[in-house]
Parts: sequence; structure tokens; C-alpha cells
Amino acid sequence: MSDGISYAAGKDRLAALRSRISDLRREIREVQGAIEPEQVADHEFIGADGPVRLSNLFAGRRDLFVVHNMGASCPNCTLWADGYNGVYRHLASRASFVVASPDPTDIQRRLAEARGWRFPMVSDPGSAFAAAMGYVDAAGRPRPGVSAFQLRDGAIFRVADVGSEPLDDFCIVWHLFEMLPGGADGWRAEPSEEAQASRAARG
Repeated sequence: MSDGISYAAGKDRLAALRSRISDLRREIREVQGAIEPEQVADHEFIGADGPVRLSNLFAGRRDLFVVHNMGASCPNCTLWADGYNGVYRHLASRASFVVASPDPTDIQRRLAEARGWRFPMVSDPGSAFAAAMGYVDAAGRPRPGVSAFQLRDGAIFRVADVGSEPLDDFCIVWHLFEMLPGGADGWRAEPSEEAQASRAARG
């Protein structure tokens, strides 16, 4: 280590820092709990069987997570989705969980089949839903993140949202790499098979 501290002393310092992170997480939960939910429109997507509305994605549940995914062309979004897939059964025991991307449903289906994804997916044509939720950049390109919704007396409310990026709370890969000297050390997620095939087809 650059400051030359022993392993034991460094471990104690890290424990103190992680305790501060726990305190910050507690404060985040308190602030989140005090935020007034925002009512949102019943947006329309394209599902595997045709048009489907945001209200349908609740599938009879009160709570819903919608992942703002950039699609097969984004290696990191595919990496994050692989992680969600691993815990999907647990997520689905508490709330509905759906991944939305701008990809057409046929591309979503091929990608899901290739990677063994179990969660439902919907197409967000032109990233219209992502834009309404604030998940497009200034050039109109989709950005990654997660929004949480609740149904209340037939109305849809967004109760929370957060963007996705390396070292966020939603992908364990980066946190494990941080334990190694040099961290990720230039590592990057590999493009999905679907993205590679699409690029090859374009020549």
C-alpha cells in the first residue's frame, strides 16, 4: 500500500470506513422514506405478445421494479442483467421485476435465450419510457438505471430511482475486483453474443 500500513492496521481502517458507509446507507433510507412519490402515466411498451402497459407489468402485485437497460449493444447493461438474473427468483418473491430496453422483442428474446435470462423483458421503442423517467442523455441516448413503482388506488407512482454505473450497489463484480491490487485493472465486460452477431452482420 502506498502509505505502508500493515495488513492488520489497514483492515481496521477499512472496517471503520465501511461502518461510515453503513451510516450513510441508513441516512439514504431515511431520505428515501421521506420523499413524496410521483404519479406517472400508464406508458405503453411492446411485449412478447404485443402492446403492454406499465400497469400490466405489476402482474397483480403492488410493487414493481423496471430496469432501464440500454440493450444488447451495451456490454455493461448485459453484465448487470446477468446479475439480476441470478437473484431474480428472490426479487420476484417480493415484487414484479421487468427489464425494459429499446431493442425490438426478437432481439430481446434471442439475447435472453443465449444468456439464460428468466426475467420478463419489454421493448421501449425510441426509449420513450426511459425519456419520461429521465433516463436518456442530452443526445437522446438511453441511460441505465432502475425505477421502483407502486400501484395506489389504481394510480401508478414512482417511489424511487437510481442510475447504474461501475461500483454502484447493483453489480457485485466491481466490488469483488476492488479487493484486488489495481482494482478492475482495465477489465471491461465483453459484448453480448447478440451484439457481436449484429456487428458482424453490419460488416
